[in-house]
Amino acid sequence: MSLSYEYSVGSVRAREKSLLTGTDVEQLLACKSESELCSVLRDKGYGEGDSVDEILADHAEKTWEYLRSVAPDFEIFSPFFVGNDIHNLKVVLKGTMSARKYEHLLLKPADIDTDILVKAVENRRFSQLPEWLAGDAEKACELLLHKGDARESDALIDAAAMKHMLELSKSYKSEFLQEYFRTLVFYNNIKIAVRSANTRVTANFLSSALCEVKDFRKKTVTDAVLKGNLLDELSKFREYDCDKAMEEFKKSPSDFERFVDNKLILLAKDCCKRASEGAEPLLGYYLACEAEKKIIHIIASGLRTDTPKEKIRERLREIYG
Repeated sequence: MSLSYEYSVGSVRAREKSLLTGTDVEQLLACKSESELCSVLRDKGYGEGDSVDEILADHAEKTWEYLRSVAPDFEIFSPFFVGNDIHNLKVVLKGTMSARKYEHLLLKPADIDTDILVKAVENRRFSQLPEWLAGDAEKACELLLHKGDARESDALIDAAAMKHMLELSKSYKSEFLQEYFRTLVFYNNIKIAVRSANTRVTANFLSSALCEVKDFRKKTVTDAVLKGNLLDELSKFREYDCDKAMEEFKKSPSDFERFVDNKLILLAKDCCKRASEGAEPLLGYYLACEAEKKIIHIIASGLRTDTPKEKIRERLREIYG
């Protein structure tokens, strides 16, 4: 029997009741150790495992199983897999060249089969990879081999990923999906520019590293990086609330990261939680789970480093639930 979005929306609305609430987050914050955090998560039925990473991995696996079982068109999640594909390529490239084990670092789900990825890198046959990635993957490999330039190698691959994310998001009838990835790519560009402003880069590097996206002024940003007045220039941008993001960056880079994460999840909350049809409720549920994962990681990291509770709370992101 083929699935319908009417069925999927009803299913995901019921499933949303299991998402973390503000009260749940406070309970997690009250934990005094990572082992206690694991115990609370297991008691909530969040996942199984002896560590936070194992519990989150178990939860992620079950989330994808659920989404596969209810999504009429599971390929609508493909733009989100691109990040894992790119991560895996970087891991295989660097692991192969350094002769270090890397299998435990590979991420799922991914569109590119890891066996194909490994063979393409080991045999230098990048034509086996998808067309959107093959050429840049080969160039990235050459940069690592002959120049040892990991930064430019990563930049090439990241730019290819951003372009592909945008193209994929346009192929589905979801205004939310397009807006989400435009926002994501816009801020990825900003992050690249900010990092570049603190190092010596060329206009050619920025041309290949930054991705064209609606309302991103690539030339203006490039000129500002090279002239050394990037933050002042970005503070004038109102697109995607960039001016507000820069106010947060001036407080601290972590405040900026929090602002961006919150902007993305609030976009999902505004568009997907209100939707009564189509794929948006499923996309929103997936992003809600990703937001929860980040919150749990932040709390776990704070417990490992004996960070005061208030400091941990300041780093927490918005939740979808």
